[in-house]
Amino acid sequence: MSFWLTKWQQAVNGIALPLRCNKLCSGSSDGTVRLWDCHTGQCANVINLGGEVGSVCSEGPWLFVGMPNVVKVWNTESGAEYSLNGPVGQVNALESINDLLFAGVEVWDLENWQCSMTLNGHDDVVKSLMCWDKYLFSGSLDCTIKVWASTEDGSLEVIYIHSEEHGILALSGMTDPPMLNQSCIALVAINLSTSMNCQHSLTGRLFAKQEVQTLQIGPGGLFFTGD
Repeated sequence: MSFWLTKWQQAVNGIALPLRCNKLCSGSSDGTVRLWDCHTGQCANVINLGGEVGSVCSEGPWLFVGMPNVVKVWNTESGAEYSLNGPVGQVNALESINDLLFAGVEVWDLENWQCSMTLNGHDDVVKSLMCWDKYLFSGSLDCTIKVWASTEDGSLEVIYIHSEEHGILALSGMTDPPMLNQSCIALVAINLSTSMNCQHSLTGRLFAKQEVQTLQIGPGGLFFTGD
């Protein structure tokens, strides 16, 4: 079963499911974040931010929204709100894990809200980030997916590069077996167990009529896409 949530005038660039929120959060180029009831498909609230939303992610009750030159932060339980003003330009990719927030190629410590390191590795805009196991994946319009891993001194370095014919717009993943969903016009599933051993293993495609800008895996077998 599938259903469509249609309220936007421009592209949907981010989807997140904050813990215990019971709502699906979406961010759009029209400058809004919308909260949706996943059971009815109805919009429950609209937050007008006044600037393009390039990405959305969540970690526990925290919701992160990437915008031009800033990452907006909300706690969906306490209502606390912060602004991280370190990024330069539109923040098109966000991922949070283990008290770290990855914003494009900047890494933030969520305990003190300070930028802890900057990663440089792509030749074009980073459009998506994903943490899987002990690795960080970054997808870019330079037509590559790069895999980052920790070094002995605590920094991150690229250990694997996967090239595609088109620029990478969105990444999302599932385990058992570990899969990578890469979004261009089609949704592509790549088996990481084989592809990280330099063997390209394409397992399937789901085609969309327009570019899919964001992907999100939900509970109960739910799979969300935004275009």
